[in-house]
Amino acid sequence: MTDVLSKEERNRLLRTLEEDRELRYALMGLLGFKEVLDRITRIEERFTKLEERFAELEKRFLELAERQQKLEERMIALEERLAKLEERMEVLNRTVIVIAHRFGVVSEEGFRGAMKYVLEDVFGVAKVERWIYSDVKGSVYGYPSVIEVDVVIKDGVHILIELKSRVSKGDIAELSRIGKLYEEVTGIKPKLAIIGGFVDPNAYEAARRLGVELKPIT
Repeated sequence: MTDVLSKEERNRLLRTLEEDRELRYALMGLLGFKEVLDRITRIEERFTKLEERFAELEKRFLELAERQQKLEERMIALEERLAKLEERMEVLNRTVIVIAHRFGVVSEEGFRGAMKYVLEDVFGVAKVERWIYSDVKGSVYGYPSVIEVDVVIKDGVHILIELKSRVSKGDIAELSRIGKLYEEVTGIKPKLAIIGGFVDPNAYEAARRLGVELKPIT
């Protein structure tokens, strides 16, 4: 079989194909591989373009995520500033009410109504009830009278609260007597607290002695 290549000839042919690209392509074309190679080349080109587009999309996504993060940080900072401003406005509002009452612009009843929201800040509650009782024995004032006081019930503890624009030691003593009457009527010993605008220095000593919690409005 003279038409069969020897091993040496086959090796020489393979080396020639490896070294000679044009010959290799020409041979592949004759064998029908050129079209396949062209299609593979086009697929590779399209794949490369897709990779580039994906990389661009990924870059844009990261930029958007970064912008969103910065926006969230700005929103948090703005909320914090707003919360501080609200606190300052609330303090200012309280101060204005106290001063207005001192100069006769707001009545004691008006002061009490305006300062109701202080109870939520101080005691962490929103519901305040009004205890009204007819003191026919005169236990509080020495003569029959109607007793009214705010009551907060928190964690099972009853707290009698008075809101006063001005607090004197007489107010402390009055609330102490109301507390004793409340215990006598309900069988529950309450805690006592007074929230006031202007506090007489002597009231602190009276509060300490009679067990009344005194909270100035600030």
